[in-house]
Parts: sequence; structure tokens; C-alpha cells
Amino acid sequence: MTKELISIVIPCYCEENVLPLLFERLTKACESWHRPWEVICVDDGSGDRTLALLKSFHRQDTRWKVISLSRNFGHQTAVSAGLFHASGAAVIMLDADLQDPPEELHRFIAKWAEGYDVVYGIRQHRPEGTLKKVCYWAFYRLLAKAVSFDIPLDTGDFCIMSRRVLDALNQMPERNRYVRGLRAWAGFKQIGIPYERHGRAAGEPKYTYNNLIKLALDGLVSFSAFPLKISSYIGFVISFFSLLGVLFTLLQRLFRSSFESIGLGLMPGFATIVISILFLGGIQLICLGVLGEYLFRIFEEVKRRPNWIIKESAGIDPLMPQP
Repeated sequence: MTKELISIVIPCYCEENVLPLLFERLTKACESWHRPWEVICVDDGSGDRTLALLKSFHRQDTRWKVISLSRNFGHQTAVSAGLFHASGAAVIMLDADLQDPPEELHRFIAKWAEGYDVVYGIRQHRPEGTLKKVCYWAFYRLLAKAVSFDIPLDTGDFCIMSRRVLDALNQMPERNRYVRGLRAWAGFKQIGIPYERHGRAAGEPKYTYNNLIKLALDGLVSFSAFPLKISSYIGFVISFFSLLGVLFTLLQRLFRSSFESIGLGLMPGFATIVISILFLGGIQLICLGVLGEYLFRIFEEVKRRPNWIIKESAGIDPLMPQP
């Protein structure tokens, strides 16, 4: 580890339109810190000129280093690959789309220099549509209630971490990674900095609703048994109302005349039976689906495959053993 070196990890997937601007703005920001620095760009199996541009950056400035994965492993895995190969006393996580402005990083570095192990960004404004904003807002609050440790609201991967936090993250071997959750779980001295999040500088968003749903599931299932408990609670509630229904039907038969006098006599109904069966069947399938999510993650863990495979690199030793 080089003393006071700051590493910046950037996952990249089909970002050819924004990379020249990223190179210009980030290099300018890094030079203003008056500290040694390196940038580790992880090409996550891009199908455009992303890798070619990253390699050209390395030729221009060897502080820009490149890891190219053999296929698209996903954003969180690409981030983890970059973190694993970072050699600085602190590491910054930054997305390539420039929604998190590199010009704000000097504030994060100043807090880290004060002794904070994690300095994360708190998003003051989201450029996304209303539906995404509502989903993000609801998810972060649900996750905060579900987990047993403090997890900050309205934060992303944008942060700086000390070396000891980075070492702790690199020792965590799970396959379905939710890095901002692992960062919070690790503990240490943490603080948030509010900042204004911008729209994409260029190109199209790469995170689809399916990607966001998968990330949310990884976060919720990896850190909490809350979904399993909800399944149990639903089962108890349905059983309680079913017992009330049985008791009501029994009373109808024992006191038929009394119930008929108030308009609650026995009425055989095919629709009621079908609806009840479909409702209970749906609940059972939901509970099985929740169990399936946990079983799938257990299945992924026990296979012990590497999290990523490096196709080529520039300025990085690709032969380092994975955790």
C-alpha cells in the first residue's frame, strides 16, 4: 500500500459517450487534491468502444488503470473487482455517468483526513422520474427498518473509505453483493455529506427496472430475514381469519333460525370457494417464492465460483487471488 495514495474505482458498462468527459473532469479534480492518486476503471463486458477508450486513457496517463472482465457480471461485482485491486490508503467509489460530480470529492477527502473511515454522499435531489423516486424512497426506509444495524437513507455507492474498511469488505466472500450495505454493516466511524446529484452527462441509463429490483432484493435478502418473517405473519393472519370463518359457519348451523332472521342464513356459493382457494394458493406461492430467493442465494454461495473473471488488464496484476 502506498502511503496516502487515493484509489478511485469506476465500473463501466457501455459508457463510450461519457468517458472522454469523465477523463477530463476527474483528472482535473484529482490534480487539485495535491495527493498521489490512481483510477481503476472496470470494464464490465461492454459491447461498444468503452475498453478501447479506457486503454487509450492508460496510454496517456498510467495512473488510469484498466480491468476488463470476460463478460457482464453486474455493477456490484464490477465495483467489488475494482475494490479488490485498489492499493490506496483510501478508496473512492464513483460511477462513470458523472451523476455524482467528481468536483465534490475534495469535501469527502477532507472528512476522511479528519479521521472518518467512511464518508458517503447523501443525495439531495434525484434527476429520475417520479416512479423511481418513490421506489427509491420506499426501499431505503424498508431496508432501514428490516436490518439490525444502522444503514443511512438516500445514499448510493458514492463515497470514500479508509483502508481498514476496504480490507474488511475484501474479506467478505458473498457472491450476491450489495456494497453499500456491506459498507454500513462493517461499521467504523462514518459520516454523510449532502450533495446535489446531477443527470447523466451523456449516454443512456444502464440500470433498468429489472436491475434495480435485483439490487433491492440482494440488499433486503442479504441482510435481513424480514421477508421470511413476513411470510410467517401472513400465514398466522390467514389462519386466524380462517378459524373465525369456521366458527362463524358452525354458529350458523347451530343457530340457523337466528341467523336467517338477520339475513345471514347459509348460502352455498361456488364463487366463494374458488376465490378462497385462489387466494390461499397465491399466498402459498408468494411464500414459496420468498423461500426460493433465499435458497437461490445459498446455492450461489456453496458453488464457490469466482466472483469475476478478468479477460485483460492495463496497469493491474490480474493474477491476484480472489477472496
